[in-house]
Amino acid sequence: MQLASFFQRSNFSKESFQQITGLGVAFFVLATLAMVILPIPALLLDILFSFNIALSMVVLLVVVYTLKPLEFGAFPSVILIATVFRLALNIASTRVVLLEGHEGGDAAGDVIASFGEVVIGGNYAVGLVVFAILMIINFKVVTAGAGRISEVTARFTLDSLPGKQMAIDADLNAGFINQEQARERREEITAEADFYGSMDGASKFVKGDAVAGLLIMLINIAGGLIIGMVQHGLAFSDAIEIYTLLTIGDGLVAQIPSLLLSIATAIVVTRENTSVQLGDQLSAQLGNVKALYIGAAILFVMGIVPGMPHLAFISLAVCMAGTGLLITSKLNPGVKIGGLISGKNKLKTAETAKAAGKIEADSKPAALPEPQEISWDDVQPMDVIGLEVGYRLIPLVDKSQGGELLSRIKGVRKKLSQEMGFLIPAVHIRDNLDLSPNIYRISLMGVVIGEAEIYHDKEMAINPGQVFGKINGVKTTDPAFGLEAIWINADQREQAQTLGYTVVDASTVVATHISQLLTNNAWQLIGHEETQNLLDMLAKTSPKLVEGLVPDLLNLSTVVKVMQNLLYEGVVIRDMRTIVQTLVEYAPKSQDPDVLTAAIRISLRKLIVQEISNGLDELPVITLSPELEQILHQSMQAGGGEGGGIEPGLAERIQTALTEASQQQEMNGEPAVLLTSGVLRSVLARFTKHTVSGLHVLSYQEIPDDKQIRIVNSIGQ
Repeated sequence: MQLASFFQRSNFSKESFQQITGLGVAFFVLATLAMVILPIPALLLDILFSFNIALSMVVLLVVVYTLKPLEFGAFPSVILIATVFRLALNIASTRVVLLEGHEGGDAAGDVIASFGEVVIGGNYAVGLVVFAILMIINFKVVTAGAGRISEVTARFTLDSLPGKQMAIDADLNAGFINQEQARERREEITAEADFYGSMDGASKFVKGDAVAGLLIMLINIAGGLIIGMVQHGLAFSDAIEIYTLLTIGDGLVAQIPSLLLSIATAIVVTRENTSVQLGDQLSAQLGNVKALYIGAAILFVMGIVPGMPHLAFISLAVCMAGTGLLITSKLNPGVKIGGLISGKNKLKTAETAKAAGKIEADSKPAALPEPQEISWDDVQPMDVIGLEVGYRLIPLVDKSQGGELLSRIKGVRKKLSQEMGFLIPAVHIRDNLDLSPNIYRISLMGVVIGEAEIYHDKEMAINPGQVFGKINGVKTTDPAFGLEAIWINADQREQAQTLGYTVVDASTVVATHISQLLTNNAWQLIGHEETQNLLDMLAKTSPKLVEGLVPDLLNLSTVVKVMQNLLYEGVVIRDMRTIVQTLVEYAPKSQDPDVLTAAIRISLRKLIVQEISNGLDELPVITLSPELEQILHQSMQAGGGEGGGIEPGLAERIQTALTEASQQQEMNGEPAVLLTSGVLRSVLARFTKHTVSGLHVLSYQEIPDDKQIRIVNSIGQ
């Protein structure tokens, strides 16, 4: 009470205590370094040796009673400080032993003398054997094993870090945890990686300390013999007895704390990262009743064999059997140690029935805590673009393992954003244990639009159409363009390229697949926010043009629909100035998005044809015969203007003819362009988008005046 009142009167706060402890650590380190330089009297040396033993014991006990290794995160630093302190003590004690050892056994302090006389009985030969055994146990068994476990644990912990982080992201996106819990879990796995990485280095301190102890002992014995015989005139037998006893006593005083710290290190690195004390964990896992009973029976049989120490074996057998009965009684309250309860005995009296009811009531599980009310924060928005990978593909997205997929995807987004004219949303990447290990899956608005199987440690050799030989590997298909391909090893790359294959790594395969799918589905990526951002950017350079569009002439939803129509038909929206000018001009005449889209296409005809022709002087086109166009016009009128009235047989023949003409153009190395009337253009564009690959549908009005056309085919009915 007096001490507490003193602290209260002195305003001794937690901050003050932390400042004192911080200064204490700094003072301890500086004092340790001072011991190397300054001579230390024997009495102070006794105190420091006793403190060293006490410190090691405290560290070992803290390790034993710590619930999980990360709770003692300062352990690597403690090992370093304790090791330096012990080595400084070795230097100080060596100085005292060599300077004062000739005066007698207690000249170097009572602690060293006691360990030299009591522990090894004053026999330096026995001392050498005991010290050698202690060094072998510490260096070759405990320290070596702990060092190896530390190295393996650190490597596995660091290798599993990306997977754990992706698992946290998956739980966060699935709504299993909130942002605060995700942050805490990320901090925990980061601390775990730092801790085991530090333990890998700290184990080297312990190993070096054990080696240093052996070398210091040899140096002290040799130095003591020389000093005792040369400087103090001692006989060889007297010198070797005095200095060997003192050196071994000094070594034992230092090596016992070293062994304690080595054991503490081994316990830390062999512990499971679970919140349970070591004693509880051992009792729960070693307390196997069946094993205890069998062990007790074996010891009893060994104890009754003639010539065996009966008392030792039989007493241990009784102890093991009693331990088994004790554990059984705890697991099953109906079993009594004093005698076995028969299965025929039943509860007959009211008191026993009441007691049984009380036991049953007490054994009911505690009521679960009331779940918290859900809120809108628990509703996670769906990813616009998602990429899920199997666990074997995690190295592709882990930069620490040389994964380049993240940078490749960033490059794809930048390229597509520049080409399309708007910002492509970020790709959310997560691992999915439900997928096969080598499978990746691409989704758009939660809908899977593509998946494939790849090998992260192999490369894909793609057949571009003509190769000059075969190469060994796993046959596959390029997921982006459907070309024949083979998975090969990295050392086969040059051979495959020589044969005419196009060779790409796994990251490029995934990035190209994503690029192709996003290009084909770009119209789904633009919405109200993206459209408004485009208008805001244009307003910085053409404010008068933009301010009269939304909402005076058109609402934002109509503008969004027009943008989606353009992208759906493969028209980029980089030229926002021309697009908005056309909308401002035609909006008073029509609010129909399809009509506005057609008007914008005519305004952008030079850009559209330039993208298709790719610099050709003449644009090769495929046309429809006048009779077929007339039939299609009549079918549109009958089907409500959406092409629904086209007779199925006719539609199939048109599709077949257009497919053959498109393939012929591809073989000729020229674009496939269908030229038709403005009324039919949008209908035929939708009809052929997913049925005729690579076909562009243009109207007569979309051909620039200065562009020559060349009819290469005419499709009849």
